[in-house]
Amino acid sequence: MDTNDSGAAITTELNGSWRIKDFAPGAAPSQENAAPGLDDRYWMTGRVPGDVHSALTERRVIDPPYFGHNDLKSRWVEDREWWYRRGFEYSGKLTKDKAERFELTFDGLDTFATIFVNGHEIGRSSNMLMAHTFDVTRVIRPGWNMVAVRFDPLLPHHKDKERFDWSSYTKERPWLRKAAMNFGWDWGPRLVTVGIWGGVRLKRHIQAKIESVFVETLSITEQEAELNISAEIQTYRGMSDVPLTLKMKLADAEGKIVYEAAAKEEGASVSASASSETARPANRRKASFAAAVVLPDPKLWWTHDLGDPHRYTLTAELHAGDAPIDTVTQAVGVRMIELRTEDEEGRAAFRFFLNDQPVYARGANWIPADNMIGAIPDSRYRELIALSAESGMNMLRIWGGGIYEKEVFYEECDRQGVLVWQDFAFANALFPDFNQDFMNNVRAEVQYNVKRLRGRPSLALWCGNNEIDWLYDMKTAGGDIKSDFYGELIYHELIPEVLELLDPNRPYWPSSPFGGNDANDPEVGDRHNWQVWHGSVYPRKFGEAPILDYSIQGVTFKNYKQDMALFSSEFGMHASANRYTLEKNMPPGELVWGGEEMAYRNKDTNHLKGILLMEGYTGIPRDIEEYMNFSMLTQAEGLRYGVEHYRRNPRSGGSLIWQLNDSWPGTSWAMIDYELLPKASYYYAKKFYHPLLLSLEHEPGEPLKVWAVNDGLEPIEAEAALEVWSFDGEKIGEYRFCSESALRGPELLGEIGEAEALNGTDAAEAVVRLRWISGGEAEFEQTYMLRDHRELKLRAAALAWSLNESIDAARTIGRNAASASASEERATGCTVTVSAAGSLARMVKLELPRGRVHFSDNYFDLLPGESRTVELSMLDGSELPEDFVRTELRVSVLNA
Repeated sequence: MDTNDSGAAITTELNGSWRIKDFAPGAAPSQENAAPGLDDRYWMTGRVPGDVHSALTERRVIDPPYFGHNDLKSRWVEDREWWYRRGFEYSGKLTKDKAERFELTFDGLDTFATIFVNGHEIGRSSNMLMAHTFDVTRVIRPGWNMVAVRFDPLLPHHKDKERFDWSSYTKERPWLRKAAMNFGWDWGPRLVTVGIWGGVRLKRHIQAKIESVFVETLSITEQEAELNISAEIQTYRGMSDVPLTLKMKLADAEGKIVYEAAAKEEGASVSASASSETARPANRRKASFAAAVVLPDPKLWWTHDLGDPHRYTLTAELHAGDAPIDTVTQAVGVRMIELRTEDEEGRAAFRFFLNDQPVYARGANWIPADNMIGAIPDSRYRELIALSAESGMNMLRIWGGGIYEKEVFYEECDRQGVLVWQDFAFANALFPDFNQDFMNNVRAEVQYNVKRLRGRPSLALWCGNNEIDWLYDMKTAGGDIKSDFYGELIYHELIPEVLELLDPNRPYWPSSPFGGNDANDPEVGDRHNWQVWHGSVYPRKFGEAPILDYSIQGVTFKNYKQDMALFSSEFGMHASANRYTLEKNMPPGELVWGGEEMAYRNKDTNHLKGILLMEGYTGIPRDIEEYMNFSMLTQAEGLRYGVEHYRRNPRSGGSLIWQLNDSWPGTSWAMIDYELLPKASYYYAKKFYHPLLLSLEHEPGEPLKVWAVNDGLEPIEAEAALEVWSFDGEKIGEYRFCSESALRGPELLGEIGEAEALNGTDAAEAVVRLRWISGGEAEFEQTYMLRDHRELKLRAAALAWSLNESIDAARTIGRNAASASASEERATGCTVTVSAAGSLARMVKLELPRGRVHFSDNYFDLLPGESRTVELSMLDGSELPEDFVRTELRVSVLNA
């Protein structure tokens, strides 16, 4: 389809159905496969954007790779040469004017590709992690055209390369600019993808084009915001000797024009009309524009928990003389972001400030939403980010072993008010920074992605790599690495140099973790807490050999309480995926605790860690049902224990859980499994990540301490109630606590001795409830056990449930009382009311055999005589039939 952008600029979209075929490497002459007249009707069809694995799966050439061990059966894909072909009709203008240009852009080529147009080789690519644009002016023709792409297998491009001491999970990837997780990680399989994973388009330009537009907020006061709009222009040989003008309009969310001007070339002064001064020299190949904008009464971009993520719309129209020749439209958020590494008292800190207001970062780490990255639908991004915001998260960290995410990811974070911590794509390996070709490839990748993303209001931080600085020191001290720190020049020289030129005012952090007496020092910078789960022993200093403690005490989540990190950017523990997710992807009868299929779902290095964590908290599971329940409960209670501890620390600037999502249906640290079914920890997060938090700090035999945390912009006066109940539903006591004054941040409201609170009741038979009396949301409630689950004296609980009326209402996505701009989707479903009798019902669980079901609440506790109504709907607003719920809903409890 051809679309007129403006004037002479015409875009032809080339997404959709392409022909795909594999060959033995080098077996078929490239000129034959690239020939416009080749008969390719017997080739397979596949979607673009997409990849070979998803096309083969859709056409039933290979069995679904995520089912059972099927990923092993598709390994042959990475050894073949793959071709893509697509013919198209070009019916637009083609004048052969010297100032006319045709550019073919691929947003994602995975990875070593040679591109042909009408049989002519026009260029090659060697980087999955950036777009590639080719000038095809000399080979495009009116009418029928053919684009062909050859993808090489990876082996010839790395088999003769040096192998380094360290490259986690595979030795081949350091020379390849490709998503590291394709080669396998400790939460996903090896699935080495190939294909056109981004969009494809042909664009015609005449005389010049807009290469980039960058709107930067320089300062904000209550009365005005100062912005700088800059644009880079590429001009072409044969351009008319006429002046270039950039006309700009800025409109608010209601469409009202709040700024309008025309900028002269080379950053000349802004005027109300196009310049008519002396024409530009015809031999110039670049032009630039800049405009200083003072915006009165600005509407600021905030995270969803602090306000409205308002966005303006900028339209920039390039004119050659009086003729419009190119247009760019983009959303603009007016906001200032700052990372402060020193507090008011001169101590080390790590806290983000948005519009000069402190932001406690509540969030999680993001990995690619599928191993088959090209085939991920936009809806999957929208739904995952909506779930994040709904749980109270205001920041997602894009982990460095994946990709620089697709535009839809950043668009949703901008729209829903979620900050982004962006790692550059370097993770857990040494990289050949001594090789000039490699470094040129990396520099192009970094420059491209900085220019692409720097205008996003959600982008809070650039980070050089994942864990490399920290692990290089640990592995060197442990004797695993004997080489120099290959790759250091990338994170400490190349990236900072690029950012200084292209995005100098955004925070940059060289690595995660980074800072202090060891790169993972809790007293400086950010920290990854892998004492819990991996058993890392701390404190540690540079040069000391690492120690692992694989014992109940070594891996327990109770170790979080010893961690006074200034910012915890990774921490977490495994939990099972939901029953439907596992059953869907396993052969019948193989969903067995201790079975080979369950073991294959777990890609971590030592499966003992999960057993030890459960042994310490729930006890060791005896069957698959107990494993699903015990692992989920341990993860949920453990993450709550850790996050609430971090949020009580007044020096903590944030906590980002490892990890939000899964890339395949496995056992992992994810809070939301592959079928977009949240685990128990997600529903706990809706409480422990609430901006107004009540939490209980308690250890056996010690006082019960009630804390309030206010992450909002305004201080509040708070009053809270602590209730103590027996498991049989008898209220033992109630105690009230008030803040000393209006609070912002964390405050200890008060405490009561354990014995006094229990009043003779056994701690293993008592439950504590916290709720707001004033200051917070009336429906907010937290439930705590006073002993580990394995010690509780739970009696049998009885459950009853009933299906209520259908619902057809707007479900708020990314909701929070402080957000005026939460988006809404229609939810067609029903409500279910669950009631408990007999005894405390521990971890009530609602299940349906379907993916992407949205439960308004799940995995909760009920006292006898209590009931809870839960809304059930589909994430995308599609119908969830009552009959399906009535016949398929499973409601269970740990102590049934």
